[in-house]
Amino acid sequence: MNPSYYLTWRLCRLLFATYFRWRVFHPDRVPPTGPVILAANHQSYLDPPLVGSGLTRGINYLARENLVKFPVLGAYMRSLNVVPVDRDGGGAAGLKGILDRLLAGGGIILFPEGTRSCDGSLRAARPGIGLTIIKSAAPVVPVRVWGTFEAWSRHGKLPRPRPVVVKYGHPLLFEKERAEAESCSKPRLKEIYQEIAGELMRRIARMEPCEDVERFP
Repeated sequence: MNPSYYLTWRLCRLLFATYFRWRVFHPDRVPPTGPVILAANHQSYLDPPLVGSGLTRGINYLARENLVKFPVLGAYMRSLNVVPVDRDGGGAAGLKGILDRLLAGGGIILFPEGTRSCDGSLRAARPGIGLTIIKSAAPVVPVRVWGTFEAWSRHGKLPRPRPVVVKYGHPLLFEKERAEAESCSKPRLKEIYQEIAGELMRRIARMEPCEDVERFP
């Protein structure tokens, strides 16, 4: 963590602990070093800092490229390991940026649903997450957040003091899918992307808070 990232990480942890009364489950399941994809459900603007603040390693984040263009804001966002992407979160440049961070041994937060939930419920995953996973060799950790929709939904103007929870699942390797993708047809490859995306959302949907196992790093 660079000084800017570390200070922001500390402030976010303080905010989540006091204002949002957060709970963090199984951060030890995330590899402490090396490339890793954190695939989380998406309810709120609070989700990226919540998922990243629960860990003791630096994480890369996605942000719209138009935000990074502002001189001061852009410099600050780059200090937080932001990867600029286009409005839809895809595109060749965005994918290359993500893969470059993973190749360099970094971790990155991705949202299979692509956008924030309108009502707090889980949405279907987009195949783009499957493409990213196939193109990389990184383990994938499913992550589920609760309470962030109630704390700051896409319809809310300001965050409210509601309890939030983040839980990290066991890493997935998708070795079978990655092996098949090396030689399969293009139509089958698209199916693999969607199958991976669907499997991630099923894993996320099955996750429940563990009241008896609570850890704060």
